[in-house]
Amino acid sequence: MKTKSLTFIAAATVALAASLGAHAADASPKLSHQDKSFLKDAAEGGNAEVEASKVAVAQSTSADVKAFAQQMVDDHGKAGTELKGLADQKGVKVGDDPSTVKKAEIKLLSGRKGSSFDQHYADSIGVKAHEDTVKLFQKEVDKGTDADVKAWAQKMLPALQHHLEMARALKAKTDAEPKS
Repeated sequence: MKTKSLTFIAAATVALAASLGAHAADASPKLSHQDKSFLKDAAEGGNAEVEASKVAVAQSTSADVKAFAQQMVDDHGKAGTELKGLADQKGVKVGDDPSTVKKAEIKLLSGRKGSSFDQHYADSIGVKAHEDTVKLFQKEVDKGTDADVKAWAQKMLPALQHHLEMARALKAKTDAEPKS
């Protein structure tokens, strides 16, 4: 009888330990809605920036626009790779493409020519997109809950703010060009 009791207690202890282990795994920190949303939105925005900037590199006739666009392809491409790695580490699936809305905007942009193209790119992809991106990253820094995601957003913010300054200068140049 004593052996049956000890066997029962041992089995119960193993079952309890396994159960606690499973609950501990379930209790691992989950990302907040804010953090998940940030990762997905940042990926979509970065993808849109890269795709639109590739169009600008190929299509613009302005050396200034081409140089800015190439820097956006390089910088946002690198940031996108980092973001994808962080999202994977956090168990969040992020897309490789711009959103459907951004794809439509890029298509409209690609239909423009000459200074109209340059002005629209500088305004929409340069200034407006970076204003939105800076706000998105600042919100994550202020309201995010995951230390790794917040730290990455904080690390990227100065470069994005610099891109916004560059975009505003580019917009001023393209706005000064005669419309064609």
